[in-house]
Amino acid sequence: MRARATDLVVTGRTLRFLGRRFPCTLGRGGVSATKREGDGATPRGRHRLIGMLYRPDRIARPADWALPIRPRDIWSDDPADPDYNLMGTFPRATSHERLFRADRLYDLVILTDWNWPYAVKGRGSAIFIHRWRKPGHPTEGCVALAPGHLSWIAPRIRHSTRLVVLG
Repeated sequence: MRARATDLVVTGRTLRFLGRRFPCTLGRGGVSATKREGDGATPRGRHRLIGMLYRPDRIARPADWALPIRPRDIWSDDPADPDYNLMGTFPRATSHERLFRADRLYDLVILTDWNWPYAVKGRGSAIFIHRWRKPGHPTEGCVALAPGHLSWIAPRIRHSTRLVVLG
């Protein structure tokens, strides 16, 4: 799998970007070529970056194309939901993840195109790049970084930047 110099490249517990290396954490289920909803795995492959979200009450806008997270924003993770793997608003009867969190994990979120825009039911919902809970603490499948590293990376992402997960 070829990576470009402008890609975010994940190998093991390291993410490379623009000649720098950053420690990162991945899903509790490891890296998988057969990602499924709830398996906790980070999907192997090349993933386009499709958006950036941030909490305007906590941080400054990290890039001119970043969109604010509002108190009612959610991400559907329920394969039975017609809006599976899409952003929506609360309240919602189906399973979802609140984006406006009490903790700081989603103060800055970079969205990937994993199973998007036409989600295959059960293949797994959103894979984000976000702040880690603590070094070495696994995610539910996302890629997580130290807050300062994520803040350094965010404004340097370009339209052509991809997340490349090698394993």
